[in-house]
Amino acid sequence: MQSMTILILGIILFIGTHMIRIVAPGFRRAMVQKFGENGWKAVHGIASTLALVVLIYGWQQAPVVDLWFPPKGMTHLTLTLMLFAVICLVAGLLPAGHIATKAKHPMVLSVKIWALAHLLSNGDLASVLLFGSFLAWGVITRISLKRRQRAGEVTLRPFVSAKWDLAAVVVGLAVYGLFVWKLHALLFGVAPLPM
Repeated sequence: MQSMTILILGIILFIGTHMIRIVAPGFRRAMVQKFGENGWKAVHGIASTLALVVLIYGWQQAPVVDLWFPPKGMTHLTLTLMLFAVICLVAGLLPAGHIATKAKHPMVLSVKIWALAHLLSNGDLASVLLFGSFLAWGVITRISLKRRQRAGEVTLRPFVSAKWDLAAVVVGLAVYGLFVWKLHALLFGVAPLPM
């Protein structure tokens, strides 16, 4: 059970570092004043990376404790949802097309789809903790962004061109294909399509 504790610690550290702006904006402002914007980004990046290492280690060591057994069809639903998640992720990294402007915060949407998709096809305790936490983070972050947008603290990216939608779909399909083909199994030890 110690490994489950490590996983929980990793989740708390990783999500905690990504919720500082929401739960402790004063602390973030103080850190930016102390280190400068770029210095704070470097500190935040290092903390996030260390938290991710703890999370991954805890995930790898966590015992399999089944809470429920997803129906086989859920794998196909997960694969379908993941295509949309990857396209949203890529759209969030490119100049804004229709996908990015309609989604408003495509990377947050990508995380929410990713987490929900994996919750649907994984019924073990470690998965429920991991993906449930990320889904909750996505929902909380989206609500916070909406409030900050209304307060004028966040501005949405303006539409640039529909060509970036095409680029997001093409690159998203390529990345998705690589993950289904080999990368998911290589990185996470689980083949999305059981052979």
